[in-house]
Parts: sequence; C-alpha cells; structure tokens
Amino acid sequence: MTFLNNIQIELSVVLGRSKMQVHQLLRLGRGAIIELDTNEDGLVDILANNQIVARGEILVNDEHISIKITEKMARGF
Repeated sequence: MTFLNNIQIELSVVLGRSKMQVHQLLRLGRGAIIELDTNEDGLVDILANNQIVARGEILVNDEHISIKITEKMARGF
C-alpha cells in the first residue's frame, strides 16, 4: 500500500455558511463582517476533495486552531 503515500487530498473545514444577495456581496469591503449560520460551539464540516467525510469541533490553544473529529461519515460507495 505504499503507492497510497503519494496521493494528495485537499482538506477543507467549513466553519459556517451565509447567504446574501449579489449586490450585498459587491458592497463588502475590508473589515466587513459576515455572519455565519453557526456559533463558536457548533460542529464544523470536514471535507476531502469537496466531499463531507467527517464533522468536528474547533479547539483553540494559544495561537493555534485545530479540529477534533467527533463524527466520521459513512462512505456512500
């Protein structure tokens, strides 16, 4: 299985989502605040190549932010 060692996967963590109209988006400037549909204790989605593979919680330790996996999603293959 060493051939798997060189496969790259893009990981993303979605902290939250927001909907707005295009004219609102175009008016955003530096320092604008976008409200998300979650709070600081909410779970985040963990994506591998744009597919949700797990959910987790945000951990903050000094200046470092990390994600603790709390739920692994079932594979749909």
